[in-house]
Amino acid sequence: MKTSRNNFAFIDSQNLHLGIKSHGWKLDFARFLVYLRHRFSVKKAFLFIGYMPGNEGLYTKLQQAGYVVVFKPTLVLDDGSVKGNVDAELVLHTMIEYENYDKAVIVSGDGDFHCLVEYLEENQKLEKLIVPNKNKYSILFKEFYKRGMISFLGGLKDKLQKHKKRG
Repeated sequence: MKTSRNNFAFIDSQNLHLGIKSHGWKLDFARFLVYLRHRFSVKKAFLFIGYMPGNEGLYTKLQQAGYVVVFKPTLVLDDGSVKGNVDAELVLHTMIEYENYDKAVIVSGDGDFHCLVEYLEENQKLEKLIVPNKNKYSILFKEFYKRGMISFLGGLKDKLQKHKKRG
């Protein structure tokens, strides 16, 4: 009999979005959450995202899908680009929630999370590192790949792709 686990996911939304986009498709975030629940026993999923005025509809849809959305203030730089790095928030929330979950699922290929992933694994608190793009992730995670601790999303297009609404 399968035991019920209480795993939490901590998701770098920008890394996830851009990683999947580089494969040429769009992620259906609601389907992704179902995938996390079924495949990794995720009971709570934190999605870290830069807050942009005008995107409230997106944020509402993410919350309605079941995500705990954690916002990072963004800055518009002189060249018009937007900066909103969520790394510190993701690490902080993973540690704040540490006693509340059995294991963590980290969703990002960003090497800035290496120390967090390493710490979680050393303490038997890492369920899986999910990398959006197998061709674009930090070499720092090579050791986790060798130990089978990484799952890649690129090959799950049929299961996780956002479909256009028929009108």
